[in-house]
Amino acid sequence: MVRAMTLKANPYMAQALAEAEAAASRGEVPVGAVVVGDAGEIVAAAGNRIVEWKDPTAHAELIAIREACRVLGSERLTGCDLYVTLEPCPMCAQALAFARIRRIYFGADDPKGGGVEHGPRIFAQPTCHHRPEVYGGIAATKAAAILKDFFAARR
Repeated sequence: MVRAMTLKANPYMAQALAEAEAAASRGEVPVGAVVVGDAGEIVAAAGNRIVEWKDPTAHAELIAIREACRVLGSERLTGCDLYVTLEPCPMCAQALAFARIRRIYFGADDPKGGGVEHGPRIFAQPTCHHRPEVYGGIAATKAAAILKDFFAARR
């Protein structure tokens, strides 16, 4: 895993952060995700909808994966990258491996629920069939602040 502290003028992470803020405004844990195609176009963008859809699997990453697969007409997202505001959980990390995402760029670390750098470290498991490149720390301060503000307001 490569740690990237900043990424100048990254429109993809900016869109993921906007999706996270929209999720927060709906009362959802503020996580946003964007799938970018191999030509640099945004194929899908989503925020968490767990509460709204009453679906524990409605994580931003999974919604974005599903929409990108629909748009591209394929069950594989080879050549696509994912920008997400929080380190993916184990469920999302495994789905990203199954989808064959090329690269994952994430914002804030998730020491309690992460599945990439923390917890089970899905991509490091010998049973993992696909290991995307992973870059963490992209707009991490902003991503963490959105989460912190959301949970502070709920207390």
